[in-house]
Amino acid sequence: MEYRKFSKFDKPVSLFGIGCMRFPTIKEGNENIVDEAEAIKMVRYGIDNGVNYIDTAYGYHNHQSEVIVGKALADGYREKVYLATKSPVWLVEKYEDFDRLLDEQLGKLNTDYIDFYLLHALNKERWDKINELNVFDFLEKAKAAGKIRYIGFSFHDNADAFREIVDSYDWDMCQIQLNIMDMHEQATVEGLKYAGSKGIPVVIMEPLKGGKLASGTTPEIEAVWNKATEKRTHVEWAFRWLYNFPEIAVILSGVSSFEQLKDNLRIFSDAKANCMTESELALVEEVRQIYLDKTKVPCTACEYCLPCPSGVAIPGVFNLVNSAIMYNDEEGSRRMYANNFVKENRDASLCVECGQCEEACPQNIQIIEDLKMSHKFLSVD
Repeated sequence: MEYRKFSKFDKPVSLFGIGCMRFPTIKEGNENIVDEAEAIKMVRYGIDNGVNYIDTAYGYHNHQSEVIVGKALADGYREKVYLATKSPVWLVEKYEDFDRLLDEQLGKLNTDYIDFYLLHALNKERWDKINELNVFDFLEKAKAAGKIRYIGFSFHDNADAFREIVDSYDWDMCQIQLNIMDMHEQATVEGLKYAGSKGIPVVIMEPLKGGKLASGTTPEIEAVWNKATEKRTHVEWAFRWLYNFPEIAVILSGVSSFEQLKDNLRIFSDAKANCMTESELALVEEVRQIYLDKTKVPCTACEYCLPCPSGVAIPGVFNLVNSAIMYNDEEGSRRMYANNFVKENRDASLCVECGQCEEACPQNIQIIEDLKMSHKFLSVD
């Protein structure tokens, strides 16, 4: 196992961290019914083979992930790892909620302290809200009381919001989404390096873009990877691009099977920073461009089209269409559309063709017609 040492941490951290959001389930596609015995065996197997970073959160697996992790870390395993979980800040309405939720999490995890306590999934709106509720006062008191050891945040927004949050506090670490397709999205590569320049170690989530980079490969993409002198799987290339960055402390992988776990352990057995050659980086860019060339709607998610008077989540709808085509995942995008857009009254069928969005779009996208196409494509018959 490859480890990285950062001055803020008392011991080196394993570059491979087990993410506990995608445990094996009893019934495929139903994340609420976890195969608990298998999940516990996998976590312990990972720890026995060098993993010392375990990441969970309040809401994972319908609020059961923390309970399962707590069981997995019994019998002496808790002392072997850094344990990370996250404050569900969207549930906080008053200051006292911070303490109530943390105490609940300590109980579910069956531990007296949490190593890394992150403010979960921050964006600009959530950031402003928890600042008004004196979140740093809570964090400092929880740290002084020994309930948490390191303070961090996880992030889903744009680069400007990321820099604002990074500059606001002397963070012990942060967690961002980054992969070969999100170089210029969310926190961005530039954001990663900015955090590193301030001495903030970075943990990476979604290194395979929710599994799309593992399952969405094509013969055309395989042909590019095969140009390399040393042959690697497409999963290995995705991880290699990330562990090339010295600013990265941990790369989380949400393993769902022993096969995936063992493959990750193999990949991270010798994962060095600054290992990629210029020719290898060029191959990554070539693969990235193949994916991008499949883009159906040239939406950059700038959100100038929002808010839609009818409530349509315009960039989100287009992202689902593009994702389905780019990564050969029509089923996943359609399921997401039904559950997260249609049910929440944010789907494309609500468009009244007012044209406000098209006037605001800097890409001159024919949004009205593309929304009609998207709804037809994403709707399940």
